[in-house]
Amino acid sequence: MTGQWQEIGASGGIEAYVHHPDGEVRGAVVVCAELYGVNAYVRGICAELAALGYVALAPDFYWRDARRTELGYSAEEREAGLVLMRALDRNRLVADATDALAAAREAAGVHGVAFLGTSMGGHIAVRAATELRFELAAVFYPGWMLNSGFPLVGPVPPLETADRIAANGVFLLGFNGDQDHILPLDEWKAVEEKLTEAGVAHELVTYPGAGHGFAADRADGHDAAATADAWQRIHRALADRL
Repeated sequence: MTGQWQEIGASGGIEAYVHHPDGEVRGAVVVCAELYGVNAYVRGICAELAALGYVALAPDFYWRDARRTELGYSAEEREAGLVLMRALDRNRLVADATDALAAAREAAGVHGVAFLGTSMGGHIAVRAATELRFELAAVFYPGWMLNSGFPLVGPVPPLETADRIAANGVFLLGFNGDQDHILPLDEWKAVEEKLTEAGVAHELVTYPGAGHGFAADRADGHDAAATADAWQRIHRALADRL
């Protein structure tokens, strides 16, 4: 089965790119995109998850300003993505994540739900975990865990309320490179400390020599070994927790 766009909330509201498995459903994964929107890379992730038996839903978080955004990696397209990202509101993101979780729960049947995110999408997944109950958050190089600066973060970054993640029972599996310029190693270590202090069940993995975006499909900065290891860990976590 191929993926397709469908509404996941109220009529005329948020849509998601949804890819169903051909056979038995083993759970559902909400795939939160980086700032480039639901592009070919994100749709490819959805296809891979569906091949493993998971219903994959990639919400269009930019829907209020631009429907079905799909950007490439040129400097101009990155700037367009930044404009859209800066327009995101943290509370509207939670409302959209709530709709996505409801759709994922329905699709998962008796199984569980995970949120998976890269960069901006990793932030969204962690933010969702502070407000919603689901089984797993798997995040690549999530930004602004401890620092504000964008409307989508607001005055209170996600890990200031990490105790809510623990209360919601979300297991957090995170990946970052020790050369990440957006989420430096010292900050990544501080994330670990915050999660531990708050009692969040978690595993954080650091890859030597890897930078921000190491798992993306861009030739610049891609780290094949780190990407393969991270996805193996995600596959195990999905099998164990969903």
